[in-house]
Amino acid sequence: MQFNELKIIEPILKALSKENYVEPTAIQAEAIPLILKRNDILGSAQTGTGKTAAFAIPILQNLFRDRHQNKNSRKILALVITPTRELAIQIGDSFTTYGKYTGIKNTVVFGGVKQGTQTTALRHGVDILVATPGRLLDLMNQGFISLKDVEYFVLDEADRMLDMGFINDIRKIISKLPAKRQSLFFSATMPDSIVKLSRKILNNPVKIDVSPISSAAETIQQFLYYTNKKDKRSLLLHILQDAKIDQALLFSRTKHGADKIARHLKKFEIKAAAIHGDKAQNNRQKTLAQFKAGDLRVLVATDIAARGIDIDKLKYVINFDIPNIAETYVHRIGRSGRAGEEGNAISLCEPEENAYIKDIEKLIKLKIKVVTKNPFPQTDKAMTNAEKKEWEKEKQKKKQEFFAARKLKKVKSSRY
Repeated sequence: MQFNELKIIEPILKALSKENYVEPTAIQAEAIPLILKRNDILGSAQTGTGKTAAFAIPILQNLFRDRHQNKNSRKILALVITPTRELAIQIGDSFTTYGKYTGIKNTVVFGGVKQGTQTTALRHGVDILVATPGRLLDLMNQGFISLKDVEYFVLDEADRMLDMGFINDIRKIISKLPAKRQSLFFSATMPDSIVKLSRKILNNPVKIDVSPISSAAETIQQFLYYTNKKDKRSLLLHILQDAKIDQALLFSRTKHGADKIARHLKKFEIKAAAIHGDKAQNNRQKTLAQFKAGDLRVLVATDIAARGIDIDKLKYVINFDIPNIAETYVHRIGRSGRAGEEGNAISLCEPEENAYIKDIEKLIKLKIKVVTKNPFPQTDKAMTNAEKKEWEKEKQKKKQEFFAARKLKKVKSSRY
């Protein structure tokens, strides 16, 4: 199937052609016709499946066809709520790209920056508003935004929204929306809390589940190192000695941990930076731009900050911390191996995370390949005291050899 078979209007097809979009993804092929027919949607899709285009294209088309009814003034007719600044910006860019020849205007509002530029855009009038919950409510309370004319409402990345504690903000926003509207609800996972929330938002929705959460892309090779907590950073340096790993997205469980990892890598002249919610917006955008341009070798991110990071041909994802939710692992490694490209997922597992690996393997129905050539292996609890002593001695010897070799080399490559 091709986009021109989905009854998409010429101005949008022209924009898609400019971006070399020919064949829709599975979620696009299913969702676009349904949204054009004004159905409410409950969609489950992994990151990287083309979900943004699946709702942006039909919303633009419906607004374009209906705009004669609103030609005297611009009102907010479509609202998209998303959890992070990066994702909001990405969605706004997508609306701009696909709507290039439609005359439909959009803007993005998010926290962490001064509101002046955003309120100016709102005063000039917009058709589509993409927003993070906190800044949206703030601007609503100040009188800059009214939702009384909204006809299309999108709640994107709903699971992360709840993880970040936005449930009360979402309820406040929904209470200000017109009862008569088309609502589109997208979530990568569907726990009970998400299903309950969807029932309050949607009216007789059509369910779309195009990419089961248990499926990791077949193009991604998965590797597992069993190690100890105190050895993780040394093991990471050992892994990064492989020059083939020219660019890697590394996941940390916490913001503080992400900063510590980035600082440690810099000590060894590895170009790295951290990105998370405590970083200023301009800092986050600058760091992301540097990574996309290839100026950073390692981008250290938390799960929430990583939503919205879309990098073509990223080959390496590293799990410094194993996620305690198996589905999160699938989302993480799905950052590589996109669009048929090859990808590699490398996980560093300490003893307390062993149970998480079992959950992950049960979900993906696959045993992750364990790397046996590991200078920092996990301690075997069954060892005798004498064996442990000998093992510790050998491990220290390997460590000394490893760091001595690095010091001798003194890193000639600009990547280190």
